[in-house]
Amino acid sequence: MLTAHAVDDIRTAEQALAAGLPDGELMRRAARGLADALDDIPAGEVLLALIGPGNNGGDALYAAVHLLDRGVRVDLCLLDPSTVHADGLAAALAAGAQVVERPGQQRHCLDAVFGIGARPGLTGRAAEWVEWIAATGPRTVAVDVPSGVDVDGATLPSTHVTADATVTFGTYKTALLVGPAAGAAGRGAAAIPDLVDIGLAPHLPAPHIEAIEASDGHLLAEIFDWLRAPTSHKYSRGVLGIAAGSTQYAGAAHLCVAGAQAGMAGMVRFVGEAELARRVVDRAPEVVAGRGRVQAWVVGPGGGDDAAAQLAAALDDGVPVVVDASALQHVPDSFDVPALLTPHAGELAQMLGVQRETVEADPLGHVTEAARRWGVTVLLKGARTLIATPGRVTRVNLTGSPWLGTAGSGDVLAGLAGSLLASGADPHDAGSLAAFLHGAASIRANRGGPVTASAVAAALPGTVAAFHDGHLDDVRDWRS
Repeated sequence: MLTAHAVDDIRTAEQALAAGLPDGELMRRAARGLADALDDIPAGEVLLALIGPGNNGGDALYAAVHLLDRGVRVDLCLLDPSTVHADGLAAALAAGAQVVERPGQQRHCLDAVFGIGARPGLTGRAAEWVEWIAATGPRTVAVDVPSGVDVDGATLPSTHVTADATVTFGTYKTALLVGPAAGAAGRGAAAIPDLVDIGLAPHLPAPHIEAIEASDGHLLAEIFDWLRAPTSHKYSRGVLGIAAGSTQYAGAAHLCVAGAQAGMAGMVRFVGEAELARRVVDRAPEVVAGRGRVQAWVVGPGGGDDAAAQLAAALDDGVPVVVDASALQHVPDSFDVPALLTPHAGELAQMLGVQRETVEADPLGHVTEAARRWGVTVLLKGARTLIATPGRVTRVNLTGSPWLGTAGSGDVLAGLAGSLLASGADPHDAGSLAAFLHGAASIRANRGGPVTASAVAAALPGTVAAFHDGHLDDVRDWRS
């Protein structure tokens, strides 16, 4: 998995690592890694380095020495000459860098104004530099984090650097993986920052954030391998109950069932209006209409006026439940069964009694609040879906495409998550694996172009198999 750590934990780890190294070795490692990441700047080009105080500026100044050795010209803008890293500045000047009063026509920019220890937001001269970047559009690379972002909270203040790429050290930071701040860390294929290994890993505690990668198929292995055992049968694989769809949103029932059938469950039971149930079975003859014993429920996709009653009936069964769409309006004050709530920002805002824009500005804070409030797993859908559970490391999903924002996509996701629940996954794993596979399937369904929810569901079985077997291709390439 990709992991990101909190600022305080990173600081403690850096101190522990530095204690066993010669003076300045940690900065030398970071500077060398930063310079190597900038190897696409050709000799003769001019790089403007925006230098702030402390170690962040020092990393950039020592990296400038390596760049100058390669023939790259380096101009330095100093936020405050009295607080600049003195040894780093002396080394850069000795190697041929020059201090300039203000930015000019440079086509390459290095943002080394503030690192992980600074407060969010930029003012004064730093804010003027942000205006220059926006007005002239140099290719901007941030050092460790884009200056001004909220590093642990992943929110964006009014004034911050928006970088084309970020080079970070030791571990990822929350703001580099979680939105909206992650949007300031890079554009295109560089949206996941370059990570320079400085030897920090042995000193880091548990992460603040996790992200499933294509190489993490072992997360499915325990479920998948058991289900494929010779003694496995439809009931041992798990039975999923689905209460979804309505006269107005009949398609939601079909798509939720399709998502479920792409998962691990051995059987799907559908509960809904008689005519809709007939249509579901006609389309998917493997489905059984009517109530019966199940190992998990999905309630709410495309639901009608009976959503409250359907949710109450599902909760009475005493099995894990996925609560989606219309059923989210009827969640109890607390749950007696394992539960996965799957709102988008608007639905979560309504649940918490705030505005949608408030949730979108701080998705990590609000999904954490909701998980704590209801004591369950909450999957907040979005460009970077978040999965939060009390006592577990929050996960962010990095797979998928903007084309996934299409009608019925969430219905497929709910069905897949329910299928994983029925097969024995806990809500945290079921939600995060479903989000990962759902996004990956959208890439495999139609790389680079529009995709429908039905196409995503059709691509899911092959995606599940490829992930488990370690053959899943890169599923983040939509950013390129």
